[in-house]
Amino acid sequence: MPCPWRRSGSGWTLDSEQPALAHCGMAQDNTVPKLNFKYWLDKAIEWGQATTLECQKDVCLHLPQLQEFLHQTYEALKRMSSIVAIQQFPLIGQLLGRLCWNPFVIGYDESQKTLMWCLCCLYSSEPQNPVELKANSWIRSLLCHLLSSSKWERNGAETSTFISALGYTSADYYCHLVENIISSLVTELGGNQFNELNIQGRISVSRVNAVSLFCLPLITLPDLTPLLETLLVYHGGASKEILSSEFLEAVNDAFLKKKISLSESAIFSLWCRHLPSLESATLSLLDQLASLQINSLEKVACVVKDSLLPKAASHPAIFRIVNEIFKKALLETDGTPEVMTIIQVFIQLFIQVQQNENKQHKFPLKAYFPHHHQPLVIALLRRPSELPSSHWLQHLKHISDILKSIVEDTSISSFAELYEIWFLVACFGEWLDIAAEQLLKAAVAPDALLWLLAFYYCPQNENQQRTQTMVESQAVYSHLMMLYNCTVLSFGDLLPSVNNIADTEQCHTRCLITHLLTSFLLFSSGGHMIAQEFISHITETTDMSKEVCSLLIRTVYRIKHNGGENQRTVKLLNELLQKLALKV
Repeated sequence: MPCPWRRSGSGWTLDSEQPALAHCGMAQDNTVPKLNFKYWLDKAIEWGQATTLECQKDVCLHLPQLQEFLHQTYEALKRMSSIVAIQQFPLIGQLLGRLCWNPFVIGYDESQKTLMWCLCCLYSSEPQNPVELKANSWIRSLLCHLLSSSKWERNGAETSTFISALGYTSADYYCHLVENIISSLVTELGGNQFNELNIQGRISVSRVNAVSLFCLPLITLPDLTPLLETLLVYHGGASKEILSSEFLEAVNDAFLKKKISLSESAIFSLWCRHLPSLESATLSLLDQLASLQINSLEKVACVVKDSLLPKAASHPAIFRIVNEIFKKALLETDGTPEVMTIIQVFIQLFIQVQQNENKQHKFPLKAYFPHHHQPLVIALLRRPSELPSSHWLQHLKHISDILKSIVEDTSISSFAELYEIWFLVACFGEWLDIAAEQLLKAAVAPDALLWLLAFYYCPQNENQQRTQTMVESQAVYSHLMMLYNCTVLSFGDLLPSVNNIADTEQCHTRCLITHLLTSFLLFSSGGHMIAQEFISHITETTDMSKEVCSLLIRTVYRIKHNGGENQRTVKLLNELLQKLALKV
């Protein structure tokens, strides 16, 4: 088959008129000196299809070195996109095309498999132009040829006559052959799903494993998708994993890199049966979001939803594992607001999925939170949008009372136990933001809500740290409430509160006071007038920039979804975020 890539003055172009397997005549790229494409292409041209005894001897002499070269080529290709590969190795298409039609090369050891791996690395999963489309077609034809190679095909004349008698060209015949192979395997595996009690009719474990290995070099080809999905949902009644771990890892990697598209059920089955793939998917999500500048929770929610993890977490085992990974990520990043926000968005989307689930297919709540106090879990799972805003205060007091009784229980002694409780509360941070808002809006005794916020910011009470946080935040709260209904405020009116942030040595106390002060500026009568000046002062004179920005982003998202605030507040939030985005 001719290679469709040819170098022109303006880049890579199609060459539909070039002779089969023509030499494109480019010098080897100097960035990878060990991969001598020019040498091996000259050899491939010299060998042709090894029709003479002299060529056959020379091929056999060089086969071990050629196989090593192909392995090195594959190791290089799998780390780059198809476009970069063609730019870096301009001779690769011509070389692989020639080697695929040399029977001595493809018959030697693992050379055939390595050639398929290299070709699949060059396949464009989302072709953007006619060049890439033609290249994909050429790669598919070569793969079909490699897959259909067999002993009886060594007699080329007889094979050609047989194919012609069927009314096919060689390329069409190979394509139909591969389609039939895949269709046959899908039918065979699908039938066995309903035949697990029939021992004699069941496919052997070794055969299923072999099929998964057969798929390895072809995973990114669309034609293989039905077989991939069938394998991923196939168990065959075996007590141990029957699919190759290399296959499972390769499928997951291709999915995460958006090289393949699979059904949700196939992906969920993959994550259920292969823990490393689920871990990789979760860490990939965190890495993806960490690389973004988070200025909108809508953007975060979109990325999290596209990962399919909130939906996959409907399976309790997946939810618990993802939760554990999030816990460790939070510890390793010292509880940064960005990571906490991602976790909270994940939980919100998970709850949405649960609410939309058919009740008959739901798992019991304890399956997701097996070690937690169930009344607390039930209270936290109630979304603010499910209750009238007039009931929020009562619900928050209920959460605070349950939590306080658990935390003050003498049986909670270790840091690990306390961290589990804290992480559960932190996952539902929307209620904590509402607690700070309700403290200012509702004329009630503040103790329950202040304690809830103090626990979030200071879960440990060693050396009376949380008690001290309560005392300091109570003083700031009292000062803010005296000013809450003032329609005109000056910068100096709130300066004592900012001084409290700067003066306190405890980070958790600074965070809580900043939370109260920011909420005051957003929701009080006169806070809007000095909000921009004051928040600029806070972010410039303290280390609370990220905390303030995160709170503003969450508040915008909450107001949009729960309502209840006027457009003036929404406008102020957007203006504050625009200014903070330049500083954070």
